[in-house]
Amino acid sequence: MVSPYLTQTWRWFGPADPVSLQDIRQAGATGIVSALHHLPNGAVWSVADIMARKAAIEAAGLRWEVVESVPVHEDIKRRTGDYLRWLDHYGQTLQNLGTCGIRTVCYNFMPVLDWTRTDLAYELPDGARALRFDRAAFIAFDVWLLARPGAEGDYSTEELVRARAALDRMHDEERHHLIRTMIAGLPGAEEHYTLEAFRDILRGYEGIGPDQLREHLIAFLKHVAPIAASAGVQLALHPDDPPYGLLGLPRVVSTEADLRKLLEAVDNPANGLCFCTGSLGVIPENDLPGIVHRLGSRIHFVHLRSTIRDEWGNFYEAPHLSGDVDMYAVVRALLEEMRSRQARLGPVAPLPFRPDHGHQMLDDLHKVTNPGYSAIGRLRGLAELRGLELGIIRSMGWEHPAY
Repeated sequence: MVSPYLTQTWRWFGPADPVSLQDIRQAGATGIVSALHHLPNGAVWSVADIMARKAAIEAAGLRWEVVESVPVHEDIKRRTGDYLRWLDHYGQTLQNLGTCGIRTVCYNFMPVLDWTRTDLAYELPDGARALRFDRAAFIAFDVWLLARPGAEGDYSTEELVRARAALDRMHDEERHHLIRTMIAGLPGAEEHYTLEAFRDILRGYEGIGPDQLREHLIAFLKHVAPIAASAGVQLALHPDDPPYGLLGLPRVVSTEADLRKLLEAVDNPANGLCFCTGSLGVIPENDLPGIVHRLGSRIHFVHLRSTIRDEWGNFYEAPHLSGDVDMYAVVRALLEEMRSRQARLGPVAPLPFRPDHGHQMLDDLHKVTNPGYSAIGRLRGLAELRGLELGIIRSMGWEHPAY
């Protein structure tokens, strides 16, 4: 299905991904979201490397729509060490991507970790498996397994009691598994740590609070946004996942107010957002359709997923059309934003979105898959979202997709 409003994309981790480009094409996506994960953080992405990946994608009948991600070096986030060198490298990579015709770059500014979960295979009542964040297990890791100095002060007495009880229920292998899950790296994360190395890098953020990290992010954007604009590249900042403090690390991309501060501080159209409904949706106060209506002109890329949360701060990945995210209202708001862009600007490229995460289910339960990125769960999500988009478009009497 080809839509004048939204482009259906799929995250592909490169040649080692268990899900092939042929699989993705059969799923109905037309665009690929990928990155050069084999290159270390801070390295310049050469035109030759970019074009090689682009050629492989195009040979499969697909288009490289979005880079996710060009990772931001930890020195840049802390503004220490060789951060000026890494800034120059980042800018050169953006220029090279623009030269190669890649127009959207997703990135995040989360210290140390990419998205964080405590369980990568949480079994649901129907037997499928989902990603889950259990706050008691996380606190148990932080306070007793990692033994981060001062961690106890970040939690209430009730939370510590629940966490201690959770830890006492774990046998040794469960404790080791929790440690591996927290620090061993996830698909798309560029760093992998031992427990001691993890403690060391956390110490590198001592004294850096939210205000200072926000200043560092704004300084980063002031440097790279003009380069991106001159290269014809749009930057899409991914929100914190989960959108609250972890391990004593500051969070500055968690709420609508956070997003607005960053967009206003660097008022360059190239400085935009990756609108992730799963990340932002974990905080009930985040009005997702309202964010689209108010900040939609700066949304350059979209992750669509839903979660089911509770009052304790636990959540797990829900099917795309259920859970705590009103996906109908979100997709309708996005379609209205795209119609508004067309009315203001004339023909514009459709907004790329991808089904974010998915349950491990059916035959994929018997395969080795990247957590959250198995084929069939995302196929289900993409099919549901495709149908939702078409239903909204037809019900509104708008121009509808062609098959």
